[in-house]
Amino acid sequence: MKNLQKGDKKLLNAWAFYDWANSVYTLTIASAVFPIFYEALFSDRDHYIDVFGMHLKNSALISFITAIAFMVVSFISPLLSGIADYVGNKKSFMKFFCYVGALSCMGLYWFDLDNIYVGLLFYFLGLLGYWGSLVFYNSYLPDIAFEEQQDRISAKGYSLGYIGSVILLIINLAMIMKPKVFGISGTDGEAAMKAMRYSFIMVGVWWILFSQYTYYYLPKGSKESGQKLTRSVVFNGFKELKKVWTLLQENIPLKRYLGGFFVSSMAVQTVMLVATYFGAQEIQWETKEQSTIGLIVCILIIQLVAVVGAVLTSRASEKFGNVPTLIFINAIWAVFCALAYFITLPTHFYVMATVAGFVMGGIQALSRSTYSKLLPDTQDTASFFSFYDVAEKIGIVIGMCVYGIIDQITGSPRAAIVILAVFFVTSIFLLRRVHKKDVSN
Repeated sequence: MKNLQKGDKKLLNAWAFYDWANSVYTLTIASAVFPIFYEALFSDRDHYIDVFGMHLKNSALISFITAIAFMVVSFISPLLSGIADYVGNKKSFMKFFCYVGALSCMGLYWFDLDNIYVGLLFYFLGLLGYWGSLVFYNSYLPDIAFEEQQDRISAKGYSLGYIGSVILLIINLAMIMKPKVFGISGTDGEAAMKAMRYSFIMVGVWWILFSQYTYYYLPKGSKESGQKLTRSVVFNGFKELKKVWTLLQENIPLKRYLGGFFVSSMAVQTVMLVATYFGAQEIQWETKEQSTIGLIVCILIIQLVAVVGAVLTSRASEKFGNVPTLIFINAIWAVFCALAYFITLPTHFYVMATVAGFVMGGIQALSRSTYSKLLPDTQDTASFFSFYDVAEKIGIVIGMCVYGIIDQITGSPRAAIVILAVFFVTSIFLLRRVHKKDVSN
């Protein structure tokens, strides 16, 4: 396939289509089906397992594995960014991580407690593959789109990802609820578990299959001939992060804002990653079937409401300013975490999912745009956003570790969720140090 010119609509659409391919991972594996499947494996074991020489609660175990995965991601992302900026074959790197992630999702088909180490490895590699491929995917944007095209095509990618992931999740939900219709044999419980395993296969196949359209049109790399991969090139990403850290010492408003963002990231991302595990363990569902349907419906509610939340938050920021709006959202999150301690019924969980969707969409969209407004007058925005992404991932590592430790010690995720409220309150105090006038609207 001959290389298409920068700005070509076919090239832009092909790039955006990768979101359609890979977003099924975040919804099916990270948020919905896999957490339900994982929890179901422990239905007869009181949520505990002996693993790595320890007696661990299942939700604490998956929290620690997730934290370790994000720790690795936060370390390799700058390495991969440095490589992506210099080598001319970044499509090969993108493919590698894509296939590692997709095949690992398919490997989750064999996840069971008798082979727990293999299953956890597939889970770990799936997360690594997803985030690793994103580094190269994102780095393509300035190569294939002119500046005035980037916002629109990026938004298109997001939209395609949302639509694609919801479509596959609904198909998976139908399989899980009505396995007999799809020719899946066994008792109701056995058939539902088989359907979940099949959904992992479908995620991997979907990811690989639809990514081929993207790979067909994407150029090999950003340069006609790639620079030789040297030690200096590999570690360039870390050099850029160090440069940003030095510049932060001179930009007090940005430094203060990043402190608030870092603390809130610990809590926001942790809540979203553990919500399904909390719902499965702590909500009094009448039946396993109701639990499965209810949890997936809640995930869909969050996805739908998050879009509305992002729009409403954007309008609120125009009227009241970015920082006051962020402080208000963090306050809602803090109350949300405190109230989570008391919820027991499915109705409570649906209401909380709706609230979570609003504030999740709002805080993610506004956090990034506020950061952008606080950046100094520089052409090197990529380095600043790389720093932003690494800070977010390290925040996730700390948040998941705190959650996992408290869940393990207390035996209940309720106390762990409440502790996360402390992070939001801390974030509020840090954000109050960022003056409204520092953020231009």
